[in-house]
Amino acid sequence: MKQESGSHRYQEQRRQAIRSAAAVFAEKGFHGSSTRDIAEHLGIKQGSLYYYFKSKEEALGEVCLFGIEDYVHRMQEIAASDQAFEAKLTATVTSHLSCYRERNEALKVYNDERLYLPAGRRIKLKQLGSQYRQQLEGIFEQGMESGVLRPSVDCHFAAQAVIGLCNAWGDIIVRDPDINMFDIIQKCTDLLLNGFAERRKVRRT
Repeated sequence: MKQESGSHRYQEQRRQAIRSAAAVFAEKGFHGSSTRDIAEHLGIKQGSLYYYFKSKEEALGEVCLFGIEDYVHRMQEIAASDQAFEAKLTATVTSHLSCYRERNEALKVYNDERLYLPAGRRIKLKQLGSQYRQQLEGIFEQGMESGVLRPSVDCHFAAQAVIGLCNAWGDIIVRDPDINMFDIIQKCTDLLLNGFAERRKVRRT
């Protein structure tokens, strides 16, 4: 019991170290940051940081993994649900943007800094990112099969477009903690579902 308690405490402390690294990388970038900066943000001595990370590169890898894992898990649950296309797309946008508010710096670092990791460390991150996109492509395919979307929709392009839109607004959410996230979610979803053009009823003869 004592050993389990100690392990739980270590995991919680390590999670705090990852969050501190995320905050520093988000503010200064990977190359502009140091392990000293991370330690100072965490409130410990620089030498003690090696209890959690062996290097700044390892810290970046853990931050990126922390930023994307829950994000991908949520998408898996949305895609596996029996909801209609519109509900799944709304849930996707809500989940994507909420991740920025909940795990904001880590997801921002994943988007902005992951390419500074060596290729070997990016393999798992790339796999997770591909899983997310493929699940979203499946949602668009479902929309086509149900007749909600026109059959000419490029599902890969559509998925990338949704991800790009959410990432752009996610970056703003991170920088502006006072922004009304639910208003942004509503506007993004409305744009994706209804587009820009006014829909006018045409009188049939």
